[in-house]
Amino acid sequence: MNRNTKNVLSWAFLIGLLFLIAFPFDSKILGNAPQEISYSKFMKLVSAGDVKKVEIRNASSKVTGVFTNGKIFSTVTPYDAQMIEKLLANDVEINVETGENGWGYLVSALIQWFPFLLLIGLMIYSARQMQGGGKGGFGGGAFGIGKSRAKMFQPKKVKVTFADVAGIDEAKQELEEIVDFLKAPQKYQRLGGKIPRGMLLVGDPGNGKTLLAKAIAGEAGVPFFSISGSDFVEVFVGVGASRVRDIFETAKKNSPCIIFIDEIDAVGRRRDSGRGNDEREQTLNQLLVEMDGFDENQGVIVLAATNRADILDPALLRPGRFDRRITVQYPDMNGREKILTVHTKDVPLSPDVNLKTIARGTPGFSGAELANLVNEAALLAARSDRLAVAMKDFELAKDKVIMGAERKSMSMTDEEKRNTAYHESGHALIALLVPQSDPIHKVTIIPRGGALGMVVRLPEKDKVSVTKTELLSNIRVSLGGRAAEEIFFGKENITTGASSDLKQATDVAKKMVIKWGMSDKIGLRTFYDSADGYYMDATDQISQDTSKIIDAEVKKLIEDAYTEVKELIIQNKAKLERIALRLLERETLTGEEVKEIFEGKELAKVTPVEDSLDDFKMGGLPTSDEE
Repeated sequence: MNRNTKNVLSWAFLIGLLFLIAFPFDSKILGNAPQEISYSKFMKLVSAGDVKKVEIRNASSKVTGVFTNGKIFSTVTPYDAQMIEKLLANDVEINVETGENGWGYLVSALIQWFPFLLLIGLMIYSARQMQGGGKGGFGGGAFGIGKSRAKMFQPKKVKVTFADVAGIDEAKQELEEIVDFLKAPQKYQRLGGKIPRGMLLVGDPGNGKTLLAKAIAGEAGVPFFSISGSDFVEVFVGVGASRVRDIFETAKKNSPCIIFIDEIDAVGRRRDSGRGNDEREQTLNQLLVEMDGFDENQGVIVLAATNRADILDPALLRPGRFDRRITVQYPDMNGREKILTVHTKDVPLSPDVNLKTIARGTPGFSGAELANLVNEAALLAARSDRLAVAMKDFELAKDKVIMGAERKSMSMTDEEKRNTAYHESGHALIALLVPQSDPIHKVTIIPRGGALGMVVRLPEKDKVSVTKTELLSNIRVSLGGRAAEEIFFGKENITTGASSDLKQATDVAKKMVIKWGMSDKIGLRTFYDSADGYYMDATDQISQDTSKIIDAEVKKLIEDAYTEVKELIIQNKAKLERIALRLLERETLTGEEVKEIFEGKELAKVTPVEDSLDDFKMGGLPTSDEE
């Protein structure tokens, strides 16, 4: 029996059940069975006083009534004008109906008992669907709630191919093999090779995991099902498992095919035995069974993506379920150039645009950020009514992507501008003085995003690891702004502008101690879990004594760095002030300009914009006019 026939029979059963429930509650339809008597006997019983009440229907000749002993009777009356008089003479209660037929009673009963009937129907319906796990019934669970929400894409409808993917060649090569297997399985099966059950794409947001999935859909030439991990999870227990079953059943019917689960960590998080058998855990259990249980899924490949592979359940990651783990890294300089080439193929470019230069100046950019960079540059060129995108558009777009949009409408007082200029100059000065610090790209006191000013540093080359010296330099650069405020304006005049700087310095120092083993007192131990974060306050993981040592080590790293920073600023106070004055005059300085000012090459060009700047100069130390 197919599903449609089952649905029709189920609906017929439910409607019949509602009728059976409705009738017993209406005495007019199914009361006690009335006794049929003749009209002559009826009149004799009336005269004898044995009739208590009657009901006369105007639209018919039938009369029903009740005897004095409570029994019900009915009779058919001829046209008798004297019947009413005899009934009244013998004190018989007379009720006159307007002539509703049996269907009228049925409609009245259904309207009267509709809420009750609806509640019973929903209870029976929901119980039946939950027990069936979404199979059969009325479309997979109550109101289709147990039915998968996956979107099915036919091969011809997906236009993205591997030609649109650049900068992640290793990941693309792994997936190209899967596409080749789907197109020519005999090539691998003749040597005993089996198609992988699942592949897990792991990488930071924006690196192209979803783009790779779209490329597979466009290249494989097989049906492609796409769903998010959050689509499996609902309030009702059992619904997620039902949806997992439904999508795999549908996939089997369309095999060979690919199921893509985006953000699988929403449903595949590590199970905790202390939390009970909740909805998410049931859904995960069903996914494990479907991927590798007794009932094998021949020709169904599961492709999943996440940026939190560390929190996934180990049972999900074992061979036989996700056989391959493909890491999608940030692109290197050559990869960034290829990505820019892909995204600019439909963008008219000016002759001065050099994609290699742009790639060199965007280390750490993901593929999504590079696509956004190209789009922002195109919008800037269009806003200026140019026919092609120039190199300066890319520079402005890069500043916007890195630092945020300029808040030109924001009004700052002269004092706020001075504080911001000295604060950012403190960062810039320390970045020039400490070892292994990344070069300064730009310094600005124009408000961007949530910041009043900003110093942007960009590494000269892509880095795989970071040294302890670099980490300590980053802490010192972060503290340079607060140190400059304290030295030039005094402790009582420091501002809240160092909030994010202090957070950044604390985060780096804490990881040095508890994650990277860079503390002499803590030693080569780690108290950090990327899944749960810091174990600073988790007494079940570390002792209170160790926690105190960690706090002391973090504090020492920051305080020692702050002391060194203040000494460097005092020794180079004149250079910092030259940078600050020039920054007040120009509002934005490039890294090369900052370096020239630091070396004294533009000393004669600096002109203070405010006479009151002299009030902020620290007596006894060299100023911009005396060094």
